[in-house]
Formats: sequence, structure tokens, C-alpha cells
Amino acid sequence: MIEVERQLVGKSTAPIFGLYREACEEYARGIEKLSYKLLELIALSLGLSSKRLNSYFKDQTSFMRLNYYPLCPIPELALGVGRHKDSPALTVLAQDDVGGLEVKRKTDGEWIQVKPTPDAYIVNVGDIIQVWSNDRYESVEHRVVASSKKERFSIPFFFSPSHYVMVEPLEELISEESPAKYKAYNWGKFKTTRNLSNFKKLNVENIQIYHFRIGDL
Repeated sequence: MIEVERQLVGKSTAPIFGLYREACEEYARGIEKLSYKLLELIALSLGLSSKRLNSYFKDQTSFMRLNYYPLCPIPELALGVGRHKDSPALTVLAQDDVGGLEVKRKTDGEWIQVKPTPDAYIVNVGDIIQVWSNDRYESVEHRVVASSKKERFSIPFFFSPSHYVMVEPLEELISEESPAKYKAYNWGKFKTTRNLSNFKKLNVENIQIYHFRIGDL
């Protein structure tokens, strides 16, 4: 069963979406099917068989979160969510029409607003796909800005492999001309370490995939 979380950004006690748990779980199962389809398309785009990556999700650690962002009286002094990259394989995001999601443009470092599209999902490629693809895909840095006009709701689904999976560039994508750019790391340990640094507010940098990068490639 896929874990369902609720996250309140701020101190509001407003109900989130009014969805019952059964409805949340049914929705999560549908997004899980979509995630597998996306995973298969990514595999094909890398010249691999469509099912090449599926086995990594046998005992997946995927979860869904229900986010509520209350009104912020001074939005220029606050962020709904700070800048970060998603560590799982994929994030499939459903959001309302308020907006607030921004991505960092690599060419000049500017933050670009992602305008909401009705009846559409936003899909973020995560760090795991970046490592598996040996940098052919890249995880995008993003953030959520606060709003003073309207509260915001979003539902991200984080598609994550089994806790025992060792994440490293796929052997089919490694060659003399394109050597491996990352050392292998255990997903479960990576996820636990990352969570601890967030939850305990440790005075150290959050673990990132570039910590496993090989040399100055």
C-alpha cells in the first residue's frame, strides 16, 4: 500500500481537500500506473527495453502527500517550499489554479513560473533518473512561492524504488566514451539520511547526488 501523507505549510487547521482515505488510496494507485508508463517511456528514450527499470520498484517506497499552503501576508519574505531537487525517480504533481511552482533556468539561474494547466499533471524527473541515465536526464531545481491572494493545494506523488536498491548509472549506458559519472549508493540509506537532516534540522548540508559524483567529469 502506498503511503499517504498530509503536510500543512503554516499553522492553518483548514481541512485538506476533504478526501477520505479510501479515495486518496484509489487516486494514488491510478498515479502509480501512470508513473510506470512514464518510467517505461523514459527507458525507451534511453534505448533500453520498456520494462528495464520496473524491477527496481518491486517493493517500492513511493508515497503521496497532500499539501496545503495558507495565505501569506508578506509573500516576498517567505517561501511555501524552499529550493530543492526531488530525490526519487519521478514526481507526478497535481495542483490547483493558484500556481506558485517555479523552476530554476539552468542557463542564467532565473526562477521561471510554471503556469497551471487545467486537467494536467506536472512531471519532475528526479535524482534517481539522473543517475540511472548517467546525466542524460537532469533533475530540475524548483521551489514554491507563497501567495497573499489565495490559499493553494497540491498533491505530489513521489515514485521511489525499493529501499534495498543500489542506485548507479545503468551498465548499458556506460562505455569508454561515456564512463560512469556516479558511484553506487543505497536508496534506503540515502532517503533516511536525507530525512534525518530535514526533520532534525541538522547544521549540515542535506545529502545530494553530487556527493556521489566521480571526479570532475
